[in-house]
Amino acid sequence: MSQSAARLVVLVSGSGTNLQALLDAVAEPAFGARVVAVGADRDGIEGLARAERAGVPWFVHRVSDFATRDAWDEALAASITEHKPDLVVSAGFMKILGPRVLTAFPVVNTHPSLLPAFPGAHAVRDALAYGVRVTGCTVHFVDGGVDTGPVIAQRAVAVEDGDDEHSLHERIKTVERGLLVEVVGRLLREGGTVRGRHVYFGSQRKDPQ
Repeated sequence: MSQSAARLVVLVSGSGTNLQALLDAVAEPAFGARVVAVGADRDGIEGLARAERAGVPWFVHRVSDFATRDAWDEALAASITEHKPDLVVSAGFMKILGPRVLTAFPVVNTHPSLLPAFPGAHAVRDALAYGVRVTGCTVHFVDGGVDTGPVIAQRAVAVEDGDDEHSLHERIKTVERGLLVEVVGRLLREGGTVRGRHVYFGSQRKDPQ
């Protein structure tokens, strides 16, 4: 792959299916990127095994190993910085990133609802409990809040009769992986501009009204 390919650091906390989607995507030279490192907040997870199988360097910083959350954030930022990423992808990373990471790098995240509806860790359960007929997934930039950053792209998923949390979440995950790959590719190839709550890809940039 070209040395000029964009550099991705991917953060994971679990099985790493979104990471795998990105690893599969960057295997195509036309995608124009490579995953240069994978970071995690816990040991022994499948996401790290996927990185190892792909020959991608990885690192782990557990919050419990640090005296303060700020110290954890500083260590995480330092490890990411070593790999000089153009973009950081939070791919099922179940920790809130702190200011040292967020001021140093653009970070994108996926979420299994159509934000701002149903933020937080139980989005699919909450959507079913509310009785919505359509939910979906969101790719957004990460800010200091919980699922509050500017929305980059969204895709709808219908709630089917008889859905439970598992069945609905699995369908959302399938859509989510494709959307994440699409958005990351466009951001790396075209760039992205944030103006207020609006995100424009390079070809869509507009002057403020």
